[in-house]
Amino acid sequence: MKYSIVVPVYNRPGELDDLLLSLCHQSVKGFEVVIVDDGSTIASKDVCDEYADILDLHYYYKPNSGPGQSRNYGVERATGDWVIILDSDVVLPDHYMEHVQKATASIVAWGGPDASHPSFTPVQKAISYSMTSFFTTGGIRGGKKKLDKFYPRSFNMGIRRDVYLQLGGFSKMRFGEDIDFSYRIVEAGYEPQLLSDAWVWHKRRTDLRKFYRQVYNSGIARINLEKRHPGTLKLVHLLPTVFTLGVILLVLLAPFTYGLSLLPLLAYALIICTDSSIRHKSLKVGLISIPAAFTQLMGYGLGFIESWWKRCVLGKDEFQAFEKNFYK
Repeated sequence: MKYSIVVPVYNRPGELDDLLLSLCHQSVKGFEVVIVDDGSTIASKDVCDEYADILDLHYYYKPNSGPGQSRNYGVERATGDWVIILDSDVVLPDHYMEHVQKATASIVAWGGPDASHPSFTPVQKAISYSMTSFFTTGGIRGGKKKLDKFYPRSFNMGIRRDVYLQLGGFSKMRFGEDIDFSYRIVEAGYEPQLLSDAWVWHKRRTDLRKFYRQVYNSGIARINLEKRHPGTLKLVHLLPTVFTLGVILLVLLAPFTYGLSLLPLLAYALIICTDSSIRHKSLKVGLISIPAAFTQLMGYGLGFIESWWKRCVLGKDEFQAFEKNFYK
């Protein structure tokens, strides 16, 4: 067995069903699938049983510990030379494993980009836009080549299993554990590659409230990552915080400027709406992309500010600062 696909899942049997169906359609076979049900209250065993005769599938149920430790649990039970880490809310195009097989002969670790599928809801498309657009994240989240080193994300990444075990897999970080792992891969002397053709359709969150919590946690993670890996905090990581503070300031100034201070925000909203509408050929998606973009930037910015206050000002450690349970 050369490839082991490891997927942690928590209360998402419907989305896991879509992922498993896409694995059945791969043009290249010869891989095992390891599903780790991370203490779900809505278990995915029935879904996995439907594919037991089609895929080489292994299902495990364990107490909740978060996605990082669940991936480690799955990798420890995998048998492949290569480990492919996927989120449960992705769907693979038929050519995915074919491109992976062509590339992995000469590399140690890799990651791939994500995209939205035409069948996704307008909200899912808008959220995907906010995470991948040049006007929100600079278009560099896992899908573009850039001057800096490439750091794979856990929604779509692969690594030789022996290197995974050598590095100890994912840490017990509450948020940002995938970037922490990518940093440790690079620090160990390996160079992860971007496989542009090994992309996935990524459903992400299904509503803006859940999306806000996701990006808020990402903002929290950035300070924790800097503490663990000094020097990794870059100017680009500060931009959402600058944007957040700028929005707050412009809103506070509005009563004193007869609303004129809101013009930059309206201009930005117009740019987002126009670009997203053209990309998706839908004005509805374009309009929803406006709150999605503000949620993405301000959620991250507010999480960053809270983490900076607790970690850098109050001096709390990583787990004292954020003691909430996973997924709550």
